[in-house]
Amino acid sequence: MTDFTSLPPDLPAPQNDGAADHLPGMRIPALTLESSEGPVDLAELASERAVIYLYPKTGTPGEPLVAGWNEFPGARGCTPESCGFRDHAAELAALGARVAGLSGQTHAEQVAFAGRNRMPFPVIADPELRLRDALRLPTFDLQGVTYLCRLSLVAEHGVIVKAFYPVFPPDRHAAEVLAWLGSR
Repeated sequence: MTDFTSLPPDLPAPQNDGAADHLPGMRIPALTLESSEGPVDLAELASERAVIYLYPKTGTPGEPLVAGWNEFPGARGCTPESCGFRDHAAELAALGARVAGLSGQTHAEQVAFAGRNRMPFPVIADPELRLRDALRLPTFDLQGVTYLCRLSLVAEHGVIVKAFYPVFPPDRHAAEVLAWLGSR
């Protein structure tokens, strides 16, 4: 059985290909998507200050990883990253940040993941990759499926002020975002 909460020691790091350089200055679109806590309007979520972290796919207990997942730079680590945001949620809220996670997984998968890992914020389902299309977000293909690349958006008053990309290591990313917000 795979332990989704830890990372292998030889996890390959993704390289910055510039695919997120255009994001700062863009507006978060008025896009309503289903989440573990009901429908979320992304523009409303980001109306003050928000952290929206995007990830490829969380693991499901009892199901094998996608072939090549550990070897593909930036794929592995969604559960540890999400748990980091969960563990820092109160500190992020104290800085005025509303947090949400988002992937291309189905609503049922996101609800199950959020419940299993006690996520205190919305975990958003975007199986049609509508946010990707609206913001021209980077993706990768593996085994015939398109996944969002791991990145985080910090928005203030609806505008992206920071895009963290690439994200590595994913298990320390929430602390990195927290430190960045605390230095503003």
